[in-house]
Amino acid sequence: MAVRSPISSRSPPHLLLLRRSRGRGIRSLSSLPLEPSKHSLSSRPLVARAAPSGSPSFGSNGASASPISPASSASSIDFLTLCHRLKTTKRKGWINHGIKHPESIADHMYRMALMALIAGDIPGIDRERCIKIAIVHDIAEAIVGDITPSDGVPKAEKSRREQEALDEMCKILGGGLRADEIQELWAEYENNSSIEASLVKDFDKVEMILQALEYETEHGKILDEFFISTAGKFQTAVGKSWAAEVLSRRNKRLNELA
Repeated sequence: MAVRSPISSRSPPHLLLLRRSRGRGIRSLSSLPLEPSKHSLSSRPLVARAAPSGSPSFGSNGASASPISPASSASSIDFLTLCHRLKTTKRKGWINHGIKHPESIADHMYRMALMALIAGDIPGIDRERCIKIAIVHDIAEAIVGDITPSDGVPKAEKSRREQEALDEMCKILGGGLRADEIQELWAEYENNSSIEASLVKDFDKVEMILQALEYETEHGKILDEFFISTAGKFQTAVGKSWAAEVLSRRNKRLNELA
């Protein structure tokens, strides 16, 4: 149930904080005085929501309200240690084109998550879900590595390898709600089964051609392959618009070099 607490313009400036009541499933409101802000909050009611049943909760000190077992902590750190490979594994497409010190898989996913964060509001789009999909869409590459078209691996086989790797990673995580969510987000992207997945697939391609343009500029190369392989494949208005901007900047640069 939502509890709305409108802020009166006559009230002193405060920041309303959500704090979990001890032993209860609904959050209570407390106030902390702050310096007056130039940004008025009078038209923006704050909402306190009951925590979903079965979901983990956090106290005011940032610690979980329920005990954390050593096994749970160990599984989390094991999973994160495995994900370290995403930071150190370089994207193979750039290596194949002689780019020195290319981006890692994690670099690529991080900028995609930023794209989801800064994109304008789109009716019907769940921004938070887009960010989550961007973060996990290549996560299986921590085990299988970056498989590119030049490797000659059929799409179905690539998907099978990645699903197998993802199953292993979620087992390392210890299963449970978070592992199930990772599986769901990955499958949604893999199957392009939602508008959020379609948008993130566009971000994947935009990030790649933007990186290609940056490497062309930094290394004096022509990386046509990446622009040709993505041409006409953008599915959303945002993806098409951003891709057109990248292509416009590239064409301007090529004309200046001609």
